[in-house]
Amino acid sequence: MNNLVLLIERSLGSKKLISEDLEYHIINDCGVDKNIFRPGSEKFFDLFAEARELSQKGLYQLNEDEKYYLNQTDIGEWGLYENEYVPLDYPILEGKEEEICYITERAKKKRKKRRKSKSKKKSTTPSRNLYKGKKVDLNKPRRGGKKKFYVYVRNPKTDKIIKVEWGAKGMSVGINDPARRKSFVARHRCKTHANDKTKPRYWACRTGRYPHLTGSKKKFTWWWNEKITF
Repeated sequence: MNNLVLLIERSLGSKKLISEDLEYHIINDCGVDKNIFRPGSEKFFDLFAEARELSQKGLYQLNEDEKYYLNQTDIGEWGLYENEYVPLDYPILEGKEEEICYITERAKKKRKKRRKSKSKKKSTTPSRNLYKGKKVDLNKPRRGGKKKFYVYVRNPKTDKIIKVEWGAKGMSVGINDPARRKSFVARHRCKTHANDKTKPRYWACRTGRYPHLTGSKKKFTWWWNEKITF
């Protein structure tokens, strides 16, 4: 049950494991597939990202609809395209127009109490997105580093930020060559063995999704040979 994460929170005292937004969904017994935020808004995507991270830690149990959105799509993840961060996936929440969460009196009181508490004291909580003392953006691959590309991600097992690097400097990506793409996918077994974000293989197999990395004017899906034109 998703009450588990709330019980753990209470046992830890003041330490927060989840956001007020996700807590609202849990209290009202509705999954993030019934997201209350405006589709396409930052909070809309953040809710999916938070639920995915907690589920990977075993702290959030997914319902069947959530399993699809969080395990089969990249909703909640972002990438840089033409110097702007854009959502990597934005599936339509079909048939969900009337399945929204309605706030309960219990949730109203809890929100009001929390806002009042926040107004009395300034937040001194340091950013969790720190790598060697430096604040970094997560899941946003860039050029540079010891290898050709790098990205910062959170290791779900340790909850620490790590730097993942991949690609040999001096070698072209060859993303526009169908034969090279096919060969790369086969060698790295992208279809079956590229599911761990903390490993270079995951990002290498998805490099085509980020035109700012490849220099291509087109975006390529992460394992197929088709291409998507913006």
